[in-house]
Amino acid sequence: MSYLTGLRCSLCQATFPAEALYVCDQCLGPLEVTYDRDAVRRAVSRESIASRPPNLWRYREFLPIDGEPRTGLTSGFTPLIRADRLAAALGMRELYVKDDSVNHPTLSYKDRVVPVAATRACELGFGVFGCASTGNLANSVAAHAARLGLDCYVFIPRTLEPGKILGSAVSGPHVVAIDGNYDDVNRLCTQVGERYGWAFANINLRAYYAEGAKTYGFEIVEQLGWRFPRHVVCPVAGGTLLPRIARGFHDLLDAGLADGEPPRIHAAQAAGCAPVIHALDEGLDYPEPVRPDTIAKSIAIGNPADGFHVLRTVRESGGSGAAATDAEIVDAIGLLARTEGIFTEPAGGTTLAVTRKLVEQGAIPRDESTVVCITGNGYKTADVVASSLAAPTALGRSLAEFEAFMAERRQAHQPVSG
Repeated sequence: MSYLTGLRCSLCQATFPAEALYVCDQCLGPLEVTYDRDAVRRAVSRESIASRPPNLWRYREFLPIDGEPRTGLTSGFTPLIRADRLAAALGMRELYVKDDSVNHPTLSYKDRVVPVAATRACELGFGVFGCASTGNLANSVAAHAARLGLDCYVFIPRTLEPGKILGSAVSGPHVVAIDGNYDDVNRLCTQVGERYGWAFANINLRAYYAEGAKTYGFEIVEQLGWRFPRHVVCPVAGGTLLPRIARGFHDLLDAGLADGEPPRIHAAQAAGCAPVIHALDEGLDYPEPVRPDTIAKSIAIGNPADGFHVLRTVRESGGSGAAATDAEIVDAIGLLARTEGIFTEPAGGTTLAVTRKLVEQGAIPRDESTVVCITGNGYKTADVVASSLAAPTALGRSLAEFEAFMAERRQAHQPVSG
């Protein structure tokens, strides 16, 4: 059974059919999905959700498809890790890492949103599926299109990390590298979608695509025993994830699946691309576009499509935000790996670096439960941290050489007397 009823403009509230539309033709506002909320409340329960397979579709009543899921049957329900060693390093009492760096099949949170968009593309009769991407989305679109047998075009900035280009190309899409940044790529894809009638996950299917991000919030609450944390720290790129985590929390409240007060949600951006943080600091309603200059390429979007919604969500939740320098991002990547064994890409390093700042500033009290959103895998961007790591110790094959090496280590770690 489908609970999808249509689309609605988030600004003027005009309604539209559930088609491949993304902007209001009356006020140019972004469109959002609407549901039969009464039917959802009657249909869903904690028990029914718990009885289903551990993937994103366990929350299908809250997702915008008409029939059965076409892909994503092994995506989602990633670990929520109690990060005690990391908490100790930050001086916190209760800290969790929501780890989408192991999301299947392409190791990022995009494997939540793409299955929803891809399923909807099939339902609407599209034969070509594509995206504008800073890397992770291209990987996911290519993989899910391959599974569905859809012709696929992924558009990326030419300067994208080689690992992410390879991660898309291996699935056999048409990879189109554009001489420009993400915002240039996105503008071109909007034109291509209109000209050729193709489905673009994050453009003309954006309303459906974005709903998949709610599952990140659903899982946090379910994995905490149907309770809310007090704080969530989330990276911001185009702005899809943060507002939908909040919407997921409110969906659970509306359906009677969670009790209490939803958390404060905090935004994390790289200092070299921080239009949302600037808008928060300056009291602006909309972010002012910037030209990205940061190692955190997956969140280097200078003109975030959902920036208005991010700002509104952060403010309404009582949250805050901060930006991290590239050096702070690299340091945080190492900290997470050394304390919890999780290797994240720069987006995750940004989120952790900002978490540390907000704790030090008092915006996140040290004794309140906090979830850090890790959205991508560091093995795709290993070059970012390579220069900060020590080279391997080179030894010969004899035990004597190893013992000499260990003796030097013991000598180096002896306390200085006197």
